[in-house]
Amino acid sequence: MSRIGNNPISVPEGVTIDIAESTITVKGKLGELTQEYSGVSFKIEENTLKVERNSEKKEHKAKHGLYRALVNNMIHGVTTGWAKELELVGVGYRASNQGNKLDLALGFSHNIVLNIAPEVKVETISEKGKNPIIKLSSFDKQLVGQVAAKIRGFRKPEPYKGKGIKFVGEEIRRKAGKSA
Repeated sequence: MSRIGNNPISVPEGVTIDIAESTITVKGKLGELTQEYSGVSFKIEENTLKVERNSEKKEHKAKHGLYRALVNNMIHGVTTGWAKELELVGVGYRASNQGNKLDLALGFSHNIVLNIAPEVKVETISEKGKNPIIKLSSFDKQLVGQVAAKIRGFRKPEPYKGKGIKFVGEEIRRKAGKSA
């Protein structure tokens, strides 16, 4: 029994949901998202959306909670959006952006210039005495996470000094150095 899949999804005002044979489309004030699905069916009653599985097979039970969570994330995305913040920890680490081009100085011999998808908004914050912060926001949760993971992959935080790109609020497990 999927506890997550059994929860109904409340549909806020201004969100339209189109259910086709194997795709569901969610439109809102921030954008439009589509998701293919199989093994489940969707029913709209007043302002709630319910996900029901087609049979009691193991694969349909597994997809029940998955598609409920994906559609819930889509509805949240087109109404309020998703955001991730990355922090650059290290001497000389800088970030700047011109439109959707992100320029990172991470201690390599050259800067990394990254073209970011037009659906993702990028903002860089550099204050004196504080670590630079990169803010990513979009209506697509998967895309924001993918872009953030790609940026973090350029310099993962290392366990000895803690230098690298980390998520804001992320705890880095620190190791002790060599004992003299």
